[in-house]
Amino acid sequence: MSNTGYFQYNMRTVVHSGYGSIIRIPALLQGLGARRVLLISDAGLKQVGVVDRVAACFDTWQSGDMPVLAGIYPEITPDAGSSCVNACAAYAREVAADAILAVGGGSVLDASKGVKYALQHQLLDISEALQSGIKMEAWPAAQHSGIPHLTVPTTAGTGAEGSAGAVILNDETGIKGGIFAPFLDADIAVLDAQLTLGLPPGLTASTGMDALTHALEGVASPNANPFSDAHCMISAQLIERFLPRAVENGQDVEARTQMLNASCMAVNGYLAALNATPVHNCSHAFGAMYHVPHGDANGVFLPIVMETLPELYIPHAERLAQALNMPASDKTGADLLEDVIAKVRDIQQRVNCATDLSRWNVTADNMEAIVTAVATDPVAVFFPIPPEKIQEITLKAIG
Repeated sequence: MSNTGYFQYNMRTVVHSGYGSIIRIPALLQGLGARRVLLISDAGLKQVGVVDRVAACFDTWQSGDMPVLAGIYPEITPDAGSSCVNACAAYAREVAADAILAVGGGSVLDASKGVKYALQHQLLDISEALQSGIKMEAWPAAQHSGIPHLTVPTTAGTGAEGSAGAVILNDETGIKGGIFAPFLDADIAVLDAQLTLGLPPGLTASTGMDALTHALEGVASPNANPFSDAHCMISAQLIERFLPRAVENGQDVEARTQMLNASCMAVNGYLAALNATPVHNCSHAFGAMYHVPHGDANGVFLPIVMETLPELYIPHAERLAQALNMPASDKTGADLLEDVIAKVRDIQQRVNCATDLSRWNVTADNMEAIVTAVATDPVAVFFPIPPEKIQEITLKAIG
């Protein structure tokens, strides 16, 4: 927020949340003016039948004016890079698709935004938009693409179904870049817990910790405002309550539904308050270097970064405690922050998520490259972490 108190808050995506809500997808796309829809997903979701379940929704509508599936592209890879986005955009042109239906986790949802951006700007290579690391556009220079865009998340973590940002690995540089622009977000997001029932406990935990990181970094952002707090704090409270339940019982419909709601809210508040984001800074760097899944990385780094950079979090300790459903306390400042960090570690234990990077074979032998990767990650511009602090964070994360 500026020193005048000015801020801007956007949430353009219309959210349809409820068990069984995917049945509405064809009618919702029709309302957006779609005629030929490209369904974008990944091989895993195709294999387990999720893609076919969503595609079958089009079979239930026989009206001649309903949109049709022009093609299915289930080839988006984890941490999708620019070449993957380019191939999908080429396929969209090949089948003459005029609308996008993205079904999947954060990689699929972000890739779909990259495809939409490439089609709108006639880019054959999305890396052209990633040359500076972060591509940021603003209204009114940025305008709607005219491409109907509906997203269906299959995990509760990234919240990418309703955010105006896309993180895409630039295959030319090996650095995760980002595009942030009005109208990059989907027109409609459908949150249907039936697509998340039965997700493995490990994936549920890691994606849930991703959502919690969005929420808490949003609360601690220097740009936090009442609107971002409304989403970030409520989402964190929901995650604290329902993530352990979702991990314990993969068929808990209420827990799965509330986690989808929380994930969507968390990233919206996080991006609306985007500024200092050192946890994501570290996660991006280690994700690019060691292919640590983003949710796992955020889960590992969240308490470590908070205790290593207390100057950022102490001013927000009371709000962080409230966001985590902690009881009222006489403690303030550093003492309260210690309790907040302990609460985060308690959540880690309750959901049995990764607490260090040992499974990804990260060692201190590569410290110089690690420091460089963290320091040069695009989001480091908001809050540069001193090299000695990067080393301290890394050593703690190694375990």
